[in-house]
This record gives sequence, structure tokens and C-alpha cells, in this order.
Amino acid sequence: MSACARGHPAPNTTDIASNTRDIARNAKDSAPDTEVCTTEGGLVTQVGEGHETAADEGGPVLTFGEPTAGEILAERYQLEQHVNDDSAGRQVWRGIDVVLRRPVAVVLRHPGGDSAAEMLQAAVAASRVLHPNLVGVYDAIDEQERAYVVREWVDGESLRDLVAAEGPLDPARAVAIAHSVADALAAVHATGMIHGNVHPGTTLIGDDGRVVLADARADAADSTEADVRAVGGLLYFALTGHWPHAELSASALPDATRDTSGSPAAPRQVRAGVPAYLDDLTMDLLDRRVAAPAAEAITAELSRLDAAAEDEEFEDVGPLRFTQAGGAPSEPGRSTRKILLGVGALVVIAVIGLIFGIQAINDSSKPDATPSTPAQVDPGGQPGDAGTASSAPLGNPVKIPLTADMVRIVDPPQGDRNDEGESKFVVDGDPDTSWKLSYYLQPNFGGRKEGMGVLIHLPQPRALSEVRVSLSAPGAVIDLRVGDKDPGNSRDGDKAIVSSYTKLSDADGADANTGDKQILNGFDPDTKYQYVLVFLTKLPRNEDTPGYQVNVNEIELYGY
Repeated sequence: MSACARGHPAPNTTDIASNTRDIARNAKDSAPDTEVCTTEGGLVTQVGEGHETAADEGGPVLTFGEPTAGEILAERYQLEQHVNDDSAGRQVWRGIDVVLRRPVAVVLRHPGGDSAAEMLQAAVAASRVLHPNLVGVYDAIDEQERAYVVREWVDGESLRDLVAAEGPLDPARAVAIAHSVADALAAVHATGMIHGNVHPGTTLIGDDGRVVLADARADAADSTEADVRAVGGLLYFALTGHWPHAELSASALPDATRDTSGSPAAPRQVRAGVPAYLDDLTMDLLDRRVAAPAAEAITAELSRLDAAAEDEEFEDVGPLRFTQAGGAPSEPGRSTRKILLGVGALVVIAVIGLIFGIQAINDSSKPDATPSTPAQVDPGGQPGDAGTASSAPLGNPVKIPLTADMVRIVDPPQGDRNDEGESKFVVDGDPDTSWKLSYYLQPNFGGRKEGMGVLIHLPQPRALSEVRVSLSAPGAVIDLRVGDKDPGNSRDGDKAIVSSYTKLSDADGADANTGDKQILNGFDPDTKYQYVLVFLTKLPRNEDTPGYQVNVNEIELYGY
């Protein structure tokens, strides 16, 4: 895009050279023939199609001495054809810059003067940011009676018109469009400015595939956060054909489908085939309880998704797990995790050896109490007393065999329960398989839920010693909880577990264990347990990609 921007004074002080005026006076006869780009149903939308409100829908129509085709503005811009009136009552024309011989879009407002100051100031500000995904702003002129902004003409259509014609877009295309818009916003925000009008009507898709954001209208009420959340709105609209009014702005577009609480239904609930991660990202951006990230972070996240789509891996990456999908892009991250896992394993072996060494010293009166005892005892052994556990010394703990039918994922009601069935990977004894949690924009699961965990259901109550958790990275916060029943594998059942189970370890305490090998304890030696919940409440920052995420590689339960 060639976008030269300049401040243009009113015509009575215009700086256009006299020879330019001569060219312009003859432009009507010499301008090249042009063809207005059309779509099925009429002229394509160009600019000026942003947020609508109830008042805007019946907004004023420009009726001052109507501009006419062939009229030349500022002795340079010849009007060719009226395209449409935008939601603010401004006229949008296709025109020709008779000096540079290029098509332009001209947005006219009546009157000019003070009432047009905001439009002109926004145009001047936008002209200072040159970016391939921002529409080029060429001129901003105030004639008092009327004012107009001259911009790049884009052969194509708006996202609003595209979805209206074709229906909701496939996830890969939705991501590509949102990625371009987020990249443009990052450039705008880097200058300290705000766009203030990110909307399906101001998101233009050129016939050449280029995506551009048009018609900045920032005022004192706008913010960078609102711009970023609107990217979530674009994703939601592209995936569902609906625009979330309450979360973003009132619009003539249909509102989001809502549940009984008034919350918008997630894209995955509206249509099939939306990847879990894209669904999570979209809803996090719309949820004002979740802190909005910077535009740069969203750009990086969407860039990663966009690349996955280009490599035809988009459908396989799963919820926020692209770097762990098969293929070359995953290998560097995977290798790093393996190195960390190996180093962590050596550390935990030393720690465990120290723990058992201390236990061996304490139990030195027992001839069979050695640090290697756990590996030599029958794993299926039971405590000598089949009744309640005794407060007498029980010997060294042994690893209790856990199978897939003894564990399940617990995801509170706010979760999407997409991880169902992955609990088997934490008890299969294979360090290369794991429960891969989704990525979130905040460490506390995006502020959307208390946490997630694995419920262990033993066949019968046992005296327990500790739980050992192997993770893909340090920094996760985990607590240990116990209860007397499993209310059921459902949203209500998981809610009851999280609210009723008793905490045995304080995940928020000063001594919280946050390494990649965690040992959780707090079991009462005089009590037998059958239901144990290993519950993650905070996620570590992922070093390979933006966001917070961790994999649970193995969970081991030790008892007597």
C-alpha cells in the first residue's frame, strides 16, 4: 500500500500548485473511465461503516447542495459514484485523484467546522500510521459548509457483507482476518493512539486477500482495551454471524445468542467445528472479568494460529496446543521440555533420596527400612490392619497402582469440559504422554474458574502418605483435597467436588510447592481415604508461546 498522508488546508489556503489546478480543471474530460466494484446485491461497502447505535440507524442524510458525479473537490478529487451513506449519516463516494491518477474513497460530512473536528482529527492521526493492514488516509479537508476525508479505495468488501453473503467463515479464515486487524491495532497503539471503531463494517477484505482496518473514530470514551476486545468480537462475528452488543457496542448486526444468565453462547455452542483454543481465546477477549492483553500479545497468539492453518495443522492442534502438535514447528519446544524434564528428574531423585534417607534414619530400628524399600515392596500390598488406620508406625510408603478407570478430569461449571478422557495419560507411566491443559491469558485460568484437577477414586479406602506430580514446567500451584464421594462426572458433580472437598495442603501458602516435580502431603495417618483431588489453581507462563499453560505428565499416589 502506498499511503502518503498530508494535512490539507481549506481551499482558500490550498497549497496545490497552479499547474495542478490546470490539470484538475480539465479532469472531467480527461479522467480515465472507471468501474465501481460491485457485489451481488449492490455496491461494496468501503469506509465509514462502523459501530451503529439506535440513534445512528436513522441518522441524518447529507442533503447540502448534493454533491454530484463529476464534481471536483479541492481542485483534485473528482467524484465518480455515490457508494453508500454510513451509520453517522456521511456520504461515501468513489472518486479519482486526478493528479496521481488513482482511485480514492471520499467521505463527506455536512456541516464542516467544529462539528467535523473529531472526524478530521481522527483522519490526521490515522495518516501518521503507515501499515499494510490500515487503510491509507490521503487528505482531510474542511470547507466549513462541508468537510471530507480522502482515503485509499479498496476493491473488495467488508467483513459484515462477506458474512452476510457467505455465512459464518471457516476458523482458519476467521483467524487470518483477526490476525491482520490485531497487527494493525498493535501499530496504532504503539504510537499512543486508539482506533475506537473496530467492527465488521470497518474491516475490509480486498479482492487480493488483503485485510485492512478503516475509519478510526477514537474519542475520550475509547481505550486500547476496547480495541483489543473488539478483535474478540470480530472472531465471534466471523465464526457465528453475530456481534455481542452488551460486551462491545450496540449495532444493527444481530446480537449474540445468549444463555439464561444473559451471557453469550460460545462459538462452539453455536456451530460445530470451532477449535477449542479459538473458542477459549474469543470468549476470554469478550469477558470483562478477564484482563485484556496488549494488542501485541493477541497478534503473536493469532500469528501462531495463522501459521498452523497455513501448514494444514489447524484442525489438529486442539485447544491451545499448537506447539505440541506433530511436525517440525513443535520440535524445538518439545526438545526444550525434554531437557527440562531430564534435569528436573535428576533433582527430584536427589530430593526423594533425601526424604527417604531421613525416614530411614528415623526408622533405623526396623531392619527393612531402607531408602530403596519402596521399589522392593509389593505395590499391591495393604496395611496390616484392615480397619481404621493405626497411629502406630506404618513403615515406608509404597506406590499404589492407578489405572485409567480410577481417574478423571474435574472441570468446574465455567469450564468447557474439553479435556474429558485425558486423565488416562497421567497414570500410564509414560512421561511422553500427558494431560495438556489449555492456554489462558491469565495464570488463574483466565479468571473464569477456580482451577482444574484430577480426581483419584480408589477401589477401597487406604491410609495414604503423599501424591507426587510431574509437570512439564515449574511454576504451577497445586493443592491436595479429599472427600467421601464422587457426585458424578458432570458440571454439577464437579462443582460439588470443588466446593465440598477438604483441602489438606495450602496452595496459596508461603511454602507452596511450585517446582516441576511436586510432592503433596497432609494426609492424616489415622484416616483412610478413597477420593483424592489433585487440583491446579494457577498456571505457569509458557516460555514457548504467549499465555499460561502446563502439561501434567504423571501423578503417583503413595500409601501403606
